[in-house]
Amino acid sequence: MKDQLLAWIDQDKDTLIDFFRGFIRAKSPNPPGDTLEAVAHIRKFLDAEKLGHRVIAPNKIMPNIVASFDAAKPGRHLVLNGHIDVFPVADEQRWKHGAWSGAMADGNIYGRGSSDMKCGTSASIFTYRYLHRIKDRLKGKLTLTCVSDEETFGPWGARYLMEHHPEVHGDCCLNGEPSSPYTLRFGEKGLLWLEFTIETKGSHGAYAHASESASKIAARMIGDLEKLTDLPVDAPGNVMGALNAARAEVDQAQGAGAFAILSKVTVNVGKVEAGIKVNMTPSQARMEVDIRLPVGMTRERMLAEAEKIVARYPQAKMAEINHNAPSWCDPGHEMVEILQKNVRALKGFEPKPIISLGATDARLWRYRNVPAYVYGPAPTGMGSTDEHVPVDVFLHVVRTHVLSAYDYLTR
Repeated sequence: MKDQLLAWIDQDKDTLIDFFRGFIRAKSPNPPGDTLEAVAHIRKFLDAEKLGHRVIAPNKIMPNIVASFDAAKPGRHLVLNGHIDVFPVADEQRWKHGAWSGAMADGNIYGRGSSDMKCGTSASIFTYRYLHRIKDRLKGKLTLTCVSDEETFGPWGARYLMEHHPEVHGDCCLNGEPSSPYTLRFGEKGLLWLEFTIETKGSHGAYAHASESASKIAARMIGDLEKLTDLPVDAPGNVMGALNAARAEVDQAQGAGAFAILSKVTVNVGKVEAGIKVNMTPSQARMEVDIRLPVGMTRERMLAEAEKIVARYPQAKMAEINHNAPSWCDPGHEMVEILQKNVRALKGFEPKPIISLGATDARLWRYRNVPAYVYGPAPTGMGSTDEHVPVDVFLHVVRTHVLSAYDYLTR
């Protein structure tokens, strides 16, 4: 049966590539978040394949697609998850190929969202299609979720489905976010976004004695916040064991230096505003700070440390903007073994289980104690220019998802 699945994929190579390229051409930047064109592209395919589905749209311009079928025999419930929305494009002129072109050149498919994550979402859609053909040979249930609001943390997308449609929870989730073919992700760092506001009297710039400078206070606070990166972190032993076994693969997948920060707190002062004129002592300053929390670090502990810093500056106040806890599931889970076995058979190497630096919707399943795993293309150009996925990698991700879903639903 697995040989038959692979044969279908090979026969459908052109169909797969055409769908993927058309998906990229269907613009879905978030913000603003309008995914109607991309949703129509998916629905047209599902309708042509006579695959029934529901549209769940708490926000009318951000619909979600959910499809599900029961297999012939009872068993476990696997959920396929992918998002439809993508990063916006700042400057299309900087792209080698059009940002929304879906161009195929030099063995690659180019365009915004190709890597993040229309490759992976296409893999989910075709996995659902192929397994629906052989549902009489499967056990349990398969659900497809294509969601429209991942780039802004999912209030109208996966988060809405998880909160209002428990039928999508399942027993395991497979996601195709960028991971690189050499790694699979069993968890991810969390985030804590904080806003700091500083107020002083202000004065003429020549009268430096008349008022403290809000901008200079902000600068000193930034130095203190950077020291949060030295906080010790107590991660579970099986998490650190998996990460230590994948040092080289972490840097290969996420860039040189990624392993060094994977189990550490990081601090990014993403936005600083201060002053209105060069010869005025600033009376106000505002900072937005992105703190990434490794597995083993909690929001409560980080807030307590940040409050200690603020307490040293009576001119400053702190407010929380956003928070997502770190998430992880068993790096030795059955799905990890299934993915590794299939990649080894297809490519001759074994992807290592690692933690992701960035956030994905997979965390929402983990928050509900549903194991969720990510296997997808490399994040080449993600959030930047010339985002692309090699054609052979796209087809490899499709094959891996199809075979792994089949294995899970036949055990």
